[in-house]
Amino acid sequence: MSQVLGLGTQLDTIRFCSLISDALKSSPTQTRALILGEHGDSMVPIWSSATVGGLSLDKYPGWNSVLAEKIFTRTKGSGAECLSKKGGAGFAVGIAIRDVIHAIALDQNRILPVSTVQDGACYGIRDVAISIPTVVGRAGAIQRVEIDLWPKELQGLRASAAAIKPTLDTVMKRVG
Repeated sequence: MSQVLGLGTQLDTIRFCSLISDALKSSPTQTRALILGEHGDSMVPIWSSATVGGLSLDKYPGWNSVLAEKIFTRTKGSGAECLSKKGGAGFAVGIAIRDVIHAIALDQNRILPVSTVQDGACYGIRDVAISIPTVVGRAGAIQRVEIDLWPKELQGLRASAAAIKPTLDTVMKRVG
């Protein structure tokens, strides 16, 4: 499919899972969640498939919508927080890069939220590079995976793509 891919929202996803785990005092290795869309203000939390120990978050003790909003707000602000406190993302971005490199070098066929140029096959989004679940292996981005999303999540993902489009159009005008 494509040997060109970006780190996308892998770092955001790692932070998101860490914050969920921390808030629920649960095992980090049992926390699964995704951030999709752009790595920026229009990123989209995918609550519909988020789990801890295989339980959906709405069934996990202590989970509620106020906590969800707090976690997502902190996730969105984590990059700026790292910059202001430490001057950069430090080791966290290294872990995200390692995940992508290992998936490629070890031909893991691992599903990661990396950024690739969309062709309309998933969620009807095209001609913009955003993060969606993607099988990553030796050949790069092998296959995009369209997971079921809540209507609000799908709307957010499409809005994220639309938010990036003007920047892409500006860059392409300068290149062309």
